[in-house]
Amino acid sequence: MQALMKAWKDAIKSTTSSKILIPKGDWTLSQARMHGPNKAPITLEVKGNLKAYKDPYKLPVKSQEWVTINYVNFLTISGGGMLDGQGQEAWKLNDCHKNTACPKLPINLSFNFINNSIIQDITTKDSKFFHVNCISSRNVTFQRFTVSAPGDSPNTDGIHIARGNHIKVIDSIIKTGDDCISMGDELSDVLIKNVHCGPGHGISIGSLGRNVQEKDIKGITVQGCTFTGTQNGVRIKTWPSAPATLTISDLHFKDLTMVNAGNPIVFDQKYCPWNQCDLSKPSLIKISDVEISNVRGTSATSDVVSFICSKAKPCDNIRIGYIDLKHKGKKPPSTKCENIKPTFSSKQSPHVCSK
Repeated sequence: MQALMKAWKDAIKSTTSSKILIPKGDWTLSQARMHGPNKAPITLEVKGNLKAYKDPYKLPVKSQEWVTINYVNFLTISGGGMLDGQGQEAWKLNDCHKNTACPKLPINLSFNFINNSIIQDITTKDSKFFHVNCISSRNVTFQRFTVSAPGDSPNTDGIHIARGNHIKVIDSIIKTGDDCISMGDELSDVLIKNVHCGPGHGISIGSLGRNVQEKDIKGITVQGCTFTGTQNGVRIKTWPSAPATLTISDLHFKDLTMVNAGNPIVFDQKYCPWNQCDLSKPSLIKISDVEISNVRGTSATSDVVSFICSKAKPCDNIRIGYIDLKHKGKKPPSTKCENIKPTFSSKQSPHVCSK
């Protein structure tokens, strides 16, 4: 760690482009907290395999992050190497499904306030918690990025994005135990394209609503993605009986392939995992201006499309194109629709929102 931090301090002081090389081999990294601001572009070339301590409480600085990069402009991370969180022991300690005050475990790679940057040809493996956070950042691309963790690893979201704009995740493979990609509030102009998701819980917006200060989400495109054996496909999650009143709008879900994926298309405005909520009042979040087109493949569940929109703020201007989703179970494929009146531009199988 000392060699890495010395190289980082030199790089942020440099007025010309600099490169930090982590060579091939296995390297134990206790923790790295790399902060800017920097004066010139920095390339972090990771060719080796960085391994975290197995004990999640052994971090030198007590935090929820193993590798942290903050306040940096024009950063490139590449090299074909791996960040191995060695999370197997930590997963056994995760009881968040029944304990709302569960201790937070370390994230493999946390980006905060980074701009004009690209993360490519890197693997994050077996994080103890989320694999990647990308918060309050602008013009950041994840390309040929790989996330690897078992399907039963808890809370191991692949990439979590919030409070940013112009974020891209393209040509990437995400196999994990929670959302492949999750999106929080105050987010705009996000492109998720050619991502292979599965196992995992799908690509999600939310969950949202519990913080009254949450801000709007606008301009999200999920295109050309494949979902294999996931619990869900594309999903929007908002909490009932919650204070936030943001809007979620200008969404495009198109050219998606489902391979035995559960719940391929879900708007869930009664989101209530583990019954940890109050269903007495509707969500106050508005979903509007959504395009869904060319979604095809096979569903592991009979509910292939589920639009459970808010009674207080019905879904508006939902445009549905071609859908062809098959289910091989005993029940025929079906759709659920509440507080929504979509328009149609092509055929659907099964027909969406038919009585």
